[in-house]
Amino acid sequence: MNLWNDPAASVDDRADALLAAMTLDEKVGQLASFWPQPASSSQIAGDVAPMESAMSAGLSWEESLRHGLGHLTRNFGTEPVSADDGVKRLRDYQRQVVEHSRFAIPAIAHEECLTGFTTYGATVYPAAIAWAATFDPELVEEMAAAIGSDMRAVGVDQGLAPVLDVVRDYRWGRVEESLGEDPYVVGTLGAAYVRGLEGAGVVATLKHLAGYSASKAARNHAPVAIGPRELEDVLLPPFEMAVREGGARSVMNSYSDLDGLPVLADSGLLTGVLRDRWGFRGTVVSDYWAVVFLEITHRVAGDPRAAGIMALEAGLDVELPSTTGYADLASAVTEGVLDEAYVDRAARRVLRQKIELGMLDPGYDPTSIGDSTDLDSPRNRDIARRLAEQSIVLLSNDGVLPLQVPSRIALVGPCADDPNTFMGCYSFPNHVLSRYGGDDLGVDVPTLLDALRHELDAEVVHHLGVPVTEADRGGIDAAVEAAADSDVAVVAVGDLAGLFGLGTSGEGCDAVDLRLPGIQEELVERVLATGTPTVLVVVSGRPYALGAFADRCAAIVQAFMPGEEGGAAIAGTLTGRLNPEGRLPVGIPSHHGGQPGTYLAPPLAWYSEGISNLDPRPLFPFGHGIGYTTFALTDLRLSEEVVATDGTIEVAATVTNLGDRAGAEVVQLYLGDPLAQVTRPLKQLVGYAKVRLDAGCSATVTFDVHMDRTSFTGRDLERIVEPGRIDVMVGTSSEDHPLIGRFEISGEVRVVGEGRVLTTPVRIDG
Repeated sequence: MNLWNDPAASVDDRADALLAAMTLDEKVGQLASFWPQPASSSQIAGDVAPMESAMSAGLSWEESLRHGLGHLTRNFGTEPVSADDGVKRLRDYQRQVVEHSRFAIPAIAHEECLTGFTTYGATVYPAAIAWAATFDPELVEEMAAAIGSDMRAVGVDQGLAPVLDVVRDYRWGRVEESLGEDPYVVGTLGAAYVRGLEGAGVVATLKHLAGYSASKAARNHAPVAIGPRELEDVLLPPFEMAVREGGARSVMNSYSDLDGLPVLADSGLLTGVLRDRWGFRGTVVSDYWAVVFLEITHRVAGDPRAAGIMALEAGLDVELPSTTGYADLASAVTEGVLDEAYVDRAARRVLRQKIELGMLDPGYDPTSIGDSTDLDSPRNRDIARRLAEQSIVLLSNDGVLPLQVPSRIALVGPCADDPNTFMGCYSFPNHVLSRYGGDDLGVDVPTLLDALRHELDAEVVHHLGVPVTEADRGGIDAAVEAAADSDVAVVAVGDLAGLFGLGTSGEGCDAVDLRLPGIQEELVERVLATGTPTVLVVVSGRPYALGAFADRCAAIVQAFMPGEEGGAAIAGTLTGRLNPEGRLPVGIPSHHGGQPGTYLAPPLAWYSEGISNLDPRPLFPFGHGIGYTTFALTDLRLSEEVVATDGTIEVAATVTNLGDRAGAEVVQLYLGDPLAQVTRPLKQLVGYAKVRLDAGCSATVTFDVHMDRTSFTGRDLERIVEPGRIDVMVGTSSEDHPLIGRFEISGEVRVVGEGRVLTTPVRIDG
């Protein structure tokens, strides 16, 4: 038996032995990828992405196979194929890969999986921004484990998720793919997703390292102009948490350039931070076509080969989705332009990963892996249902909710009877099927109209009113008339996800401002003018400014693209079958412009009492959400008054359900640093706990806070814990803090090395 096939040997020894036996061409082959193009391409309306045709000059299948292959791109997720057909095709591709490899090395098959396995007939879970609204890492991990088990069942090895970009500007199209505006929420939920996917045997891929969400004017791929402190203290922590706490085995680069340096050419980030500082040992894979972007959009490389060399030397291992920039790496080595050590470094990482996946073990046969499976099983739909139910946020309510079964309800608006509005950009129906036309979604997605009629023994009258985007006023009068003749009007407005301008939310669907898309605000105003009590339901991938009419709505419900079970989740919230549990992972702005900002703001970024005429404060703040019961937070207790710079403190509070029904509250712990050597946020979330209580019951929530959690990047760009006063705020949103205290950090300034405490353990008693 060859050493590289011996499961008893270490992964490193096996990889080194195999690498030593390979030719240069065979090593380069492990860094390559191939994207099988749709057999039904003639049915597709346009490219998947801008400039795709110009970037389709990758190696052919025959050329890709010649010396072995690193990755197979989206065998299931490129066109509508059944699970059975997808398995057969993947087996055939893997058979050819193995037959053409001197060492019988299969390719890693990767797929998208942000809102579930992105393939025909697979469960469409809520969008990532909706997971964040649950504030429930255990549920997110359960979902990811289910996604991973489905992918493994059909022979998929790697998933391109989660997205760990911290939202900095709500106009960015990919807000829906994110986990919100707070680094700790993004990091804890992202790490939970990674644990679930990796626990199912699928490699998780962190996206997009780093800076992508901080682009100028929130434009997709636009330059990023931020300083090292924002990078270190806001944007990088979720990635570090997912590496250290989650065990992620792959990372994908950001398309961005940071202060003029494209991430894919930044060895300081891809090697220095990721590997040297964080100890990451997995693979770095390129976002699709990012290597050739170094030539054609960033213009820092003169040709594809120069781009490939630049990316490889910076720390990229595998070029996706097909091989272009990496096609000539072998010739670059033989000509003395590229040191073979860089090829060896990347190939070793790919081989390690394949060994970890069992691909080189005796008896491993990729042509027999994968089998027919129900990709939208009852288990999956149950998880999707629970996620959707826990993600719905009740923002305001004058008592009209729960609905009291009036004799007549008017349900109007573009999100009332369109199932696609419930699903994110990376759901298969919106990501792929929308380009084929027709109404087939591959899965059953009841609409809000379906669900509300099922829930209520009442007359529900439906009119579209207006489309999501088109300025078509032809249906407004009928919708307004229905509202005027009803006891309650429910107006469902929001987004329709798509790609690159084909939707109002999603990749490349950035917003000019935070107005509801199209003429939806006109519909809202017309319905409000009837005087009928109006419940506004916003189904969206980003927050929209609601200040113009919020005080005239009887209630406002925010649903962040709740997936295939979203209709029943929204309906159950409206009727009171469900007690709303969701909390805002992003603030809801008051006005269309002069924003957006997030709650992570230093003093001069917040309300300035006349210094600026623009008020950045949100209409509804981060963390906000109410239900059909009320909670009280009392009895703040700090275990210490003075803490050493390397010490810990316990922060405890009592939460009580004062209402007459069971419910859940998210207890949130914020810290403030009122005097520091650099400007600091007025407050920052360092811990949270979702607490479920029966009516009249109480529990004690205790946070164990290490002083590393107060650390920040100081004047010398070193991470430090600084002595001084720390303010403690316990509440139910970034602006609602009924409990306030303080403690002192004593001692000298402490430089915090790598491996700092990244989380705040929490205990719930009672």
